[in-house]
Amino acid sequence: MRIDILTLFPDIVGDMLCESILGRAQERGYVRIECHQIRDYTLNKQKQVDDYPYGGGFGMIMQADPLYRCWSHVCEEANRRLHTIYLTPAGKIFRQADAKRLAENYDRFILVCGHYEGVDERFVEECVDEEISIGDFVLTGGEIPALAVADAVCRLVPGGLSDESCYTDDSHWNGLLEYPQYSRPEIWHERKVPEILLSGHHANISKWRRLQSFRRTKKRRPDLWKAFLEQPKDKGDLKLLKLLAEEEKDAEE
Repeated sequence: MRIDILTLFPDIVGDMLCESILGRAQERGYVRIECHQIRDYTLNKQKQVDDYPYGGGFGMIMQADPLYRCWSHVCEEANRRLHTIYLTPAGKIFRQADAKRLAENYDRFILVCGHYEGVDERFVEECVDEEISIGDFVLTGGEIPALAVADAVCRLVPGGLSDESCYTDDSHWNGLLEYPQYSRPEIWHERKVPEILLSGHHANISKWRRLQSFRRTKKRRPDLWKAFLEQPKDKGDLKLLKLLAEEEKDAEE
């Protein structure tokens, strides 16, 4: 997996992605992340990449030409047109399913980080394949969203994490939120680790964790819970759903 990030702040983005799990994945050759300085592709001595918007308004707009030259350089280096994602508040909300789709369908793609008040729409129309947002809020640039997308995708690349279960048990992988986790010490601030987790009975622990995922998702994310209930269920989940309903009924009484 290789990800090329087009940004005005390559050192900051690159440094973040060279740490911890992603850093080790890069060292071992499972993933490669390259950051490209958009200013290097301007044709003026001032390295200007922005200008005032036509029609008036506050702020500056990133010009199409420097972005296009940078994008073209990366595609020429790859000897093909690469799938290109523009990080923008106007994009589709990024979800775990998107991370999985990108990891499974592309061995290389481009992330474009906007800045100021956005980028010239003509660049988007000509070069961008999809627009992604990480939430309903606005940031000063696309670098934080690019970091989020790159992290979410790279951890799904084989070898990125030590074992597949490191992400298949995560929140959102199967439409549910992850169960609560505990570590040492056994008692902290008079709060004790649930007894089931100390039992060593892995089948019962697995059922308990699944039930906790149900409880947490239903309480915190009714939208996810509604979607989950519409999916086919195996016998184990049906039993746990019945148990959850009985618990809630008893609590009401």
